[in-house]
Amino acid sequence: MSAELLGQIKEALMKGKVNDVKALTEKAVAEKIPVGEILEKALIGGMAIIGEKFKNNQVYVPEVLIAARAMNMAMSILKPLLKASDVKTKGIVCIGTVKGDLHDIVKNLVRMMLEGAGYEVIDLGVNVDSQKFVDCVKDKKPQVVAMSALLTTTMGSMKSTIEALKGAGLKVKVVVGGAPLTESFAKEIGADGYAPDAASAVDVVGGLVAA
Repeated sequence: MSAELLGQIKEALMKGKVNDVKALTEKAVAEKIPVGEILEKALIGGMAIIGEKFKNNQVYVPEVLIAARAMNMAMSILKPLLKASDVKTKGIVCIGTVKGDLHDIVKNLVRMMLEGAGYEVIDLGVNVDSQKFVDCVKDKKPQVVAMSALLTTTMGSMKSTIEALKGAGLKVKVVVGGAPLTESFAKEIGADGYAPDAASAVDVVGGLVAA
């Protein structure tokens, strides 16, 4: 019975049916299905399929956003229970759009995909200066810092942030992404990873956390 209910949550999530996801998640909790199972099998499982389809151009940004909205609804129910049941997140990521850049659509998409994959994400917003990233790493002890830029004029902020993190003696993996970036630019500024799009960002972060 629990497998059937988890399957229903997964299906509703992939279709972005927020109200169904809410009702089914509440039902799963009431039926004492372990919170970790609801998270892994229904929510993360559903978002993984959406992420894969997004990567293969089978679904597009609007579908990802509505699935992520459904995921967030379910998470609002599960979060208090997750803390109580001591379910571990896959890792912590500090994310932000760098100084001088106010674009946040891709950054928000990456955040949602990472949360959908089971990471705790601290979103610093847009126009984030180096010190803010440094403070986030000191306070939250993330495994990964993710930086986004959409303007060629703000790409330099990524380099200065990486230098600031090193200057502060902080050991953290850095992944960068955004339309004007390339793999070679990422290597040049000392980033540990480069993600050409939101879906591959989850894979890159996963590789860095595992390493």
